[in-house]
Amino acid sequence: MNWRYRFILSGFIFLFVLVLARLFYWQVVRADELSVIARNQYERRISLDALRGEIKTSDNFPIAANKLTYLLFANPKQIKDTQKIAEKISSVLEADSASISAVLELDKFWVSIQNDLNHDQKEKISSMNIPGIGFEEQSSRFYPEASMAAKLLGFVGKGENGESKGYFGLEGYYDRQLKGKGAEAVVIHDALGKPILSKLDKNNKIDGRTLVLHTDRTIQFLLDEAIKDGVKKYGAKSAMAAVMDPKTGGILAMSSFPNFDPSNYAEYSDLFYKNPFISDTYEPGSTFKPLIMSSALDAGLVKADTKCSICSGPVSIGGYEIKTWNDKYYAGSSMTDVIMHSDNTGMVFAGQKLGLDKMVGYLQKFGIGETTGIDLQGEVGENLRPRDNWYPIDVATASFGQGITVTPIQLLTAFSAIANEGKRMEPHVVAKIITADAEEIKIKPKVLSRPISDRAAKVITEMMVNAVDNGEAKFAKPEGYRIAGKTGTAQIPVAGHYDPTKTIASFIGFAPADDPKFLMLVIFDRPTSSIYGAETAAPVFFSVAQKILTYYGITPTN
Repeated sequence: MNWRYRFILSGFIFLFVLVLARLFYWQVVRADELSVIARNQYERRISLDALRGEIKTSDNFPIAANKLTYLLFANPKQIKDTQKIAEKISSVLEADSASISAVLELDKFWVSIQNDLNHDQKEKISSMNIPGIGFEEQSSRFYPEASMAAKLLGFVGKGENGESKGYFGLEGYYDRQLKGKGAEAVVIHDALGKPILSKLDKNNKIDGRTLVLHTDRTIQFLLDEAIKDGVKKYGAKSAMAAVMDPKTGGILAMSSFPNFDPSNYAEYSDLFYKNPFISDTYEPGSTFKPLIMSSALDAGLVKADTKCSICSGPVSIGGYEIKTWNDKYYAGSSMTDVIMHSDNTGMVFAGQKLGLDKMVGYLQKFGIGETTGIDLQGEVGENLRPRDNWYPIDVATASFGQGITVTPIQLLTAFSAIANEGKRMEPHVVAKIITADAEEIKIKPKVLSRPISDRAAKVITEMMVNAVDNGEAKFAKPEGYRIAGKTGTAQIPVAGHYDPTKTIASFIGFAPADDPKFLMLVIFDRPTSSIYGAETAAPVFFSVAQKILTYYGITPTN
C-alpha cells in the first residue's frame, strides 16, 4: 500500500512539475512572441505622416501645397463576393479588377487597396455601402501653378518603404524640414475585425516647416514664357535662365525648357527632372571675358584705355593660331574696345598680362571650380585643372572662355561680384523658414569672397555698358536704360575638336548698371536660326529685362 501511495504521489508531482514547466515555457520563454501574436489579432499600428510644409513665393503664394486625399482599405474577412466587389471598385478607380480581387482574398483583417483617392472617388465608393470597406484621410502634394518653376521645386515621390519623399530641387534639398515628424496610431479591433478604439500619440507629431522663397512669381512667369518661346523661335535644343538679386544672392527666378509637371512627374522621363542650371557644365565662351578682364584691372596690370599690342592679326601660341570670331582685327584696341568687339586676341593680351598663377588665383576667388552652395538638390562642380597641367595655350583660350568649364550658377554667382561692388554672394532660393510653431528663421545674405575691388568692379561695369550700347546686340537693347552685359557664343567640343556649327549662345548682364536690381543669365543650347548669342540669347535677355524694369517701376534715365 505504501508503494502505491508513493507511486501516485510521484505521478502527481511529475505532472505538477510538467505543468509548471509548460507554464514557464509559455509565460516566460515565449511570452514576447505570444504577446505580439495576440496584439496582431486585435490591434493594428498605422504610421501617420506629418503635414508636409508648403513652399511659397515672395508674395506668400503657395506654389507647392497639400490637398486632402483618401486611402481606400478593406477587411477581407468581411467581404463575401470578392470578384463582384473588385469589379465595382475598379470601375471607379479605373484599375485592374483582378489585382484588387487578389488583395481582397488575402487572409488578413486589414489590407490597403489604393492611395490618393480624390473626394469624388471616395463618395462614389462610399455610396455602394460595401461591408468591410473603409477610408483614411491623407494629404498629397499639389502644385497650383503646374509646370511653373518645376525644376526649381522638384517633386514629392515615394521612398523605399512607401513613405513620401522629396526629390530634386527644393523638395529634395529641404526634404527633412518639409516633411516634419510623423506619428503612430494604434487601432483596436473586435473579433470580427471592426475598429472599436483608436489611440494617437499626438505629442510626437510635428508638421513640416514652410519655405518662403526669394522667387518672384511674376518674374518667374516672364522667364518661363520667354525661354519656352525662344526655344521655338530659334530652333534650339534647350534653354535655361536665372535671375538673381546680386546684392543678396536671392534667386528671383530660375527656369529651363523642356520642362515637366511635378504633379504628374511619373509621366516624364528621368532626364526631365534634372535642373541644368546647377547640374550641367559647359564652356562659357565670351561671357567669361569680363571675369578675366576685371581680374587684370584689379591686379593693376591693365587699365580701360591700355592698348593691345597683339591685336593686329591672329595670335600664334604653341603651334595653335587664335583668331577673332569674325576675322576682323583692330590694331591698338583699348581694353574697352576689346570687350565691346569681344576680341579674342585682345583677351589673350589681358590673359598673358595676368599669367597662370594670378589667373588661377582670381578664378578661385570668383568661385570657378567649386560649388556655390545654392540650396537646391543636384548642384555639381568641376574642379579647375591642377596648375601643373596648364600650358600657355590653356591660359590663352581660358581668357576668352574656351577650354574651361563652369555651371551656369557658378557664372551667375561670379558676376554678382561685378554687380555688387566686388562682393560675391552665396546664391539662395529660400528667404526664410517658418516652423510649425510660426517661428520665422531668416536666411541671411552671405558674402562668399571679394575677388575684385569696388573700383575694378565699376571700371568693368562701364566697359560692359559700352559693349551693350555699341556692340553686336545693341539693336535689342531697351532705350533709355544703362544695362551692363556681355554676349557669349561658345563652340561645343565634339570628338576632340570644336564644331563650328553647334554653339552655346548666351547673354549675361545686370540693370540698372549704376544700382543693379537684378542680374540675369540666358543660355540657348545649339540654336539653329543663328549660332550667335547676340542674335538669340541677347534679344530674350533684353525683352525680359525691360519687363522686369517696368515691373519694378524703374523709369529710363536717358
